[in-house]
Amino acid sequence: MRPFPRIHDLFIARTVLGTVLLTWAVLVGLDLMLALVGEVDDFGKGRYGFPLAVAYLSYTVPFRLYNLFPSAAVVGTLLALGQLAASSELTALRALGLSRRRISLTIALALAAVLAAMVVNGETLGPWAQRRADALKASAKSRQMIVAQYSGLWAREGEVILNANGGQEHDDGKGGRWLELRDVRLFEFADDGRLKSLARVDVAEHRQGSWRLRGVTRTHFGEKSVQQERVAEERWRSRLDTVALTAGTDKPRYLSAQALREAIDYRQRNGLDASQMLEHYWGRWFYPLNALALVLAAVPFAFGTLRSGGLGRRLFIGIVFALGFSLLQMQAVRAAGVYKFDFRLAYALPTAIMVAVSAWLFRRRSG
Repeated sequence: MRPFPRIHDLFIARTVLGTVLLTWAVLVGLDLMLALVGEVDDFGKGRYGFPLAVAYLSYTVPFRLYNLFPSAAVVGTLLALGQLAASSELTALRALGLSRRRISLTIALALAAVLAAMVVNGETLGPWAQRRADALKASAKSRQMIVAQYSGLWAREGEVILNANGGQEHDDGKGGRWLELRDVRLFEFADDGRLKSLARVDVAEHRQGSWRLRGVTRTHFGEKSVQQERVAEERWRSRLDTVALTAGTDKPRYLSAQALREAIDYRQRNGLDASQMLEHYWGRWFYPLNALALVLAAVPFAFGTLRSGGLGRRLFIGIVFALGFSLLQMQAVRAAGVYKFDFRLAYALPTAIMVAVSAWLFRRRSG
């Protein structure tokens, strides 16, 4: 098997990539239309309306592309190979001596280029754009909050302005939620507009309707003096809209792998539950492997099953493969969260099953 691409490799790669990209565009388009319908319920809240909804959804496109690529890859690959099989072009390529292994390798290399771009997207553009989307929507719906591009989350209540560089919503294990903000600054102003005090807070927690500040360093500004005090913990009486604040905090599924790793280390250092972060962290690492395994497991169907079927049959098989794999992985990940075993095993198990299915089908087709 020659290592360099030949004309038949380029032909297969061009056919598969073209169909995958078209399928991808259709899936993303449908997903955006359904999402726009879902946004209608929020119209009229604050300044949020149709133009801002379109802007919000535009920012979510990078992550939608990232999430839908594996499904588009398997459906598009099956549609492309099925069409080649139905027109006997795949049979002609096999007659020229092109092995199933060579065809699979060509498909994998063609999709790997797009997959690499999606991995970079998931670590750079995707998280940035999603933060902008959440900030845009939250600030439009709430008059109390605005989220700046570089300086985190900003909120105001009366004469106090809050700034937080990061935050996370947590499950308390009893069906409730609580909010944690990190690296917080509280600016308190006097009636005449003068800065009265500045408090730097390591962690601000909102539980059961009240705020708890930890690691507080407060500087008081008098007319001719400055005083500083530090307390380990204190209560903060505030009616700040925590619903709006929660909408502006980072969600684990939208964080980059580096940010997830930092969040995991922070929680483990402080004895907090990091399972939700671990779930998404290892999901990022297994994303490219799972996508390729899903496609390669479906390739053997092109050598026989798809030859006699029409477009509907190929589309149905592709959707079943994509949904079946997603459901299998979802159940494995949920089981890892419930029974507290390693998430790496939960992500590797469905991939191993798909690889085993692919190997068995290849041997069967070869027999």
